[in-house]
Amino acid sequence: MSNEARVRPVRHPKLAMVSMLLGAFVGMFSETSLNIALPKLTLSFHVNTATVQWLVTSYMLIIGIVLPLSSLISKWFTTRQIIIFALVDFIIGAAISAVAVNFPILLIGRMIQAIGTGLILPLMFAVVMQIFPPQKIGAVMGVCALVIMFAPAIGPTLTGLILAKASWNWIFWSFIPFLTIALLFAITSLENVGRITRPHVDVLSILESAVSCSGLVIGASLASRDGWLSVSVLTALVIGIIVLALYVHRQLHLETPILNLRVFKTRAFAIGSTLVMLDFGIILSAMYLLPMYIQNGLLLPVALTGIIMLPGGVVNALTSAVAGRLYDSVGAKRPAMIGFFIALVGAGMLALTSDHSSIAYVITAHVILMIGCPLAMSPSQTSALNSLSGMESADGSTILNTMQQIVVALATALATSFLELGRNAATGSSAVCFTNGIHYGIYFTLVLVIIGIILTFKMSDKPRSNDL
Repeated sequence: MSNEARVRPVRHPKLAMVSMLLGAFVGMFSETSLNIALPKLTLSFHVNTATVQWLVTSYMLIIGIVLPLSSLISKWFTTRQIIIFALVDFIIGAAISAVAVNFPILLIGRMIQAIGTGLILPLMFAVVMQIFPPQKIGAVMGVCALVIMFAPAIGPTLTGLILAKASWNWIFWSFIPFLTIALLFAITSLENVGRITRPHVDVLSILESAVSCSGLVIGASLASRDGWLSVSVLTALVIGIIVLALYVHRQLHLETPILNLRVFKTRAFAIGSTLVMLDFGIILSAMYLLPMYIQNGLLLPVALTGIIMLPGGVVNALTSAVAGRLYDSVGAKRPAMIGFFIALVGAGMLALTSDHSSIAYVITAHVILMIGCPLAMSPSQTSALNSLSGMESADGSTILNTMQQIVVALATALATSFLELGRNAATGSSAVCFTNGIHYGIYFTLVLVIIGIILTFKMSDKPRSNDL
């Protein structure tokens, strides 16, 4: 399959990417940074934990609804129109959240922000595939991975520092300067990429997409609170799965589908995208469990938690950049395989922790895990998208980003379920029981790592630069 290296050459490709990279960074930072502020928000707005959790769930939900539509939107509107709208939308949402005087206004602001994130993320990867020559795609994808992974990695640290010195409102105010700079770059340096074809809009497909994503995200999110066998969770998941099956069937039989699911017939995309999802699940489950272990297993303060997590976050970002360049020279298979084996060591070390483990041991285990995961992530993602033709890469990017949002919800919910199972199976002090729960959660992470290792053996050895 031949690939179009450029749909439309641009004068300054690197400058063209700045607005999307900054927007994606703030979007991912916003998705993960609020977790550490939820206790303060619970007190500020006098709501319970289940209610305040909707600030996180609604954000993922709106992204999950918008993402599958991004490929269609990019065929109706220009790159500049989409990115400028997304950034302005994000600024408005952040400002509404920052000045919120009650919980409903804050929730509305969060949902408006999510629209911007849902538009920027898939378009960023699609644009990379269209404006950079084949020999540079791996390196640029590594930079994109650096931005995407660094934001959630440093989120707890930066949010903790903001909350230590200022009110929760400043979390949202801090977004606006970065988004304003991104908007200026979008206006001055971003050029239109792709073709406006204005295909038929299938309303039923849009409704099926929204309902299926909503069902899966809501069901997985509620599972951590109500349990997997509760009526609310089972109802949401069953509706989501049934409507998803109808959506897939419709997309495969439409002449001009909303989302081109036929790209899964490309073997490299199917394997690469699955590895990306597994890797994302490994990172998200570990990043969800580790802060709780530090606070409730080791009984260390919140401020120290962010500091302990920081070295792994920095290493994650640096490895992401290096891993992208490795794809250009050696392909995806070896970096991905080595990455998953390193992740196996890091996750195994976390599974052997106790309530008396040293901080140095925990940091070391986290750093090793954060070397392995991005080493596998960036080449796998580049391999998946690089296997598609120029116009199909937008669909592939949309599919990857949509699946990631569902994986976020599922990985967090499953990790929480195993955590509770392990806590209930242990006896002793609360720290001992919680640490045992963390072990159960990490066992889930280890299973994902092992599946990833097995799949890497099915990857091809060489990059597809000759086919581009």
